[in-house]
Amino acid sequence: MTAELSAGRGATPQATRLETLPAHTPGFETRADERSSTRGKVTLVGAGPGDPGLLTLRGLRALEAADVIVADRLGARGVLDGLAAEGVDLEAEIVDVGKLPGHHAVPQDAINELLVTLARDGRQVVRLKGGDPFVFGRGGEEVAFCHDAGVDVEVIPGITSAISVPAIAGIPLTHRGLATTFTVVTGHDQIQALGGGRDHTVVLLMGIGTLANSAITLARGERGGRCPVAIIEDGYGPGQRVTVGTLDTIALQAARRGIRSPAVVVVGDVVTLSPYAPFSLIEPVEISGRAEPTSQSL
Repeated sequence: MTAELSAGRGATPQATRLETLPAHTPGFETRADERSSTRGKVTLVGAGPGDPGLLTLRGLRALEAADVIVADRLGARGVLDGLAAEGVDLEAEIVDVGKLPGHHAVPQDAINELLVTLARDGRQVVRLKGGDPFVFGRGGEEVAFCHDAGVDVEVIPGITSAISVPAIAGIPLTHRGLATTFTVVTGHDQIQALGGGRDHTVVLLMGIGTLANSAITLARGERGGRCPVAIIEDGYGPGQRVTVGTLDTIALQAARRGIRSPAVVVVGDVVTLSPYAPFSLIEPVEISGRAEPTSQSL
C-alpha cells in the first residue's frame, strides 16, 4: 500500500496592506514585499472523501494559514464548500484545477509548475487533493517536482476513499474468517495478474468506465462469477447510494441504474456484511460451533 508522510505546519504572518504608499517606501512593507522576502512552501493536504468533518485538524490549520489553495474537484471542492457552509472563512485565493473522468482541466505538468511558481513568489501554498495525496493522487510526483525545484514541501495525510466510502456501506475491507488481505487498484490498471480468491478483497477506484471488463477479468480467476460486488456511488455526497450484486451481474445492474463516477467498487466476501446485501448472497455456515452469515458456499 501507500506510505504516508506528515510534518508540522508553518503559518505566514499577514502584513497590513498600505494602498496609499508607493510600492517601495523605505521603512514600510507591502504584502508583495513580504512575500519576496519570505520563503514559500507547498503543503499537500488530503481532503478525504468530501465531508469537511473528515478533514484532519492539521489539514484545516494548513488551509487557514494558506495564501493560495490549489484544489482538485473530487473531495477537495466538497470540503471547501462544506467549510464555507459551516462559517469557516478561508482568506486564501482558490485555484481550481479539477479533473473530470477522461478530461484533465489542467495538465499535471502545469499543476506542478504552478505549485513551484507560487511558492517561489513567497506564498504559502496548499495543494488540496481528494482522499489521501499518496493513494492514486499523484502526490508523489508533486512532492518530487517541488524537491527538484528546491521548494519546501510537506504532506498532511487524508482519509482515502478506498477505506472510508466502503465503511459507510457497512463493508470492512478485512474481517476475521472472511478476508485478511485487500488490494486497491484503479479501473485503468491491468488486473489480469491480480490473484487471490474471494477472501482477498479488491477495491476499484475510478473503475466505472471499465467496470464490465474488470468484472469479466476478475470472474475468470478463483473468485468466480458469483463473487459478491458492491458499488458505493457518490460516497458522503447528496447522491449517495449502494448497489450490490455479483461479478456476473454488476455491470448490467450499473447500466440499468445509471451509475456514474465518483464511485468505489468493492469485490469479495466482505460485501455480504453490508446491510445493503440481499439475503440471497448470504448463507449460514457453521463456524466454531455456531451459524454465522457468510457467502463461503456461494
